[in-house]
Amino acid sequence: MRYILLNKPYEVLTQFTDEHGRATLKDYVPVPDVYPVGRLDFDSEGLLLLTDDKQLQHRLSNPKFKVSKTYWSQVEGQVAETALRQLRQGVQIKEGLTAPGEALELPEPAHLWPRNPPIRYRASIPTSWLEIKISQGMNRQVRKMCAAVGLPCLRLVRAAIGGLTLGELQPGQWRDLTATEIAELRKISSAARR
Repeated sequence: MRYILLNKPYEVLTQFTDEHGRATLKDYVPVPDVYPVGRLDFDSEGLLLLTDDKQLQHRLSNPKFKVSKTYWSQVEGQVAETALRQLRQGVQIKEGLTAPGEALELPEPAHLWPRNPPIRYRASIPTSWLEIKISQGMNRQVRKMCAAVGLPCLRLVRAAIGGLTLGELQPGQWRDLTATEIAELRKISSAARR
């Protein structure tokens, strides 16, 4: 079995083929027969797991197992406590009411790589950073949650799945997980459902 951690770059599809010639996982991970655990949108960056372990893949990506995923979101505007409170309670988006998440404002994450191309810059509108932890996984959920509380998302980076982080991996770099990391992922995906 293979368990791979990739720092997915911005504007890369979370699949291995594309009929329109866009960048895909095949451009970065030359390992056959592994598949992404869940999805990470074309315009999102960061931690992506790939594996051929179908049971673990299912447990990590299925919301009923409640595996926590941590995102860093650069948003337009200044973060008010009321917005954080709404994110923590769950917000109404098109697909329905989101489950409560963890949300806090943070300074720009240390050691975060520059995005290419950079986000749009507008001198009259400040940006802020949020850390949001969810286990639900609706389509584009974090972006929709931020928009629902008046903080449009400019950049979105998945920073962690459970306790697994990117460490020093730069965009496009990947590595195999250690035996300890694999055991930890199995443990959280089994315990999370209880």
